[in-house]
Amino acid sequence: MKTLTFKTNISDHEGVAAVTPFLNAIEPLDGFALDVEHPDHLLTVQTVDNRVSQTVVDAVEQAGYQAESV
Repeated sequence: MKTLTFKTNISDHEGVAAVTPFLNAIEPLDGFALDVEHPDHLLTVQTVDNRVSQTVVDAVEQAGYQAESV
């Protein structure tokens, strides 16, 4: 399993709730966590397929937020 990390602008639990359905829809993801207390509001995802980075970014953007792979 791989862990991918993204810097986001999701700073509260409303943002987490907004992106959750989009991230849950990504089949190769085994789970994710958002640290809204971290200065970079880090999103970490666990996946068996490390090629999903752009899919994760697109899902976050569909929810109205931004994500950048770190």
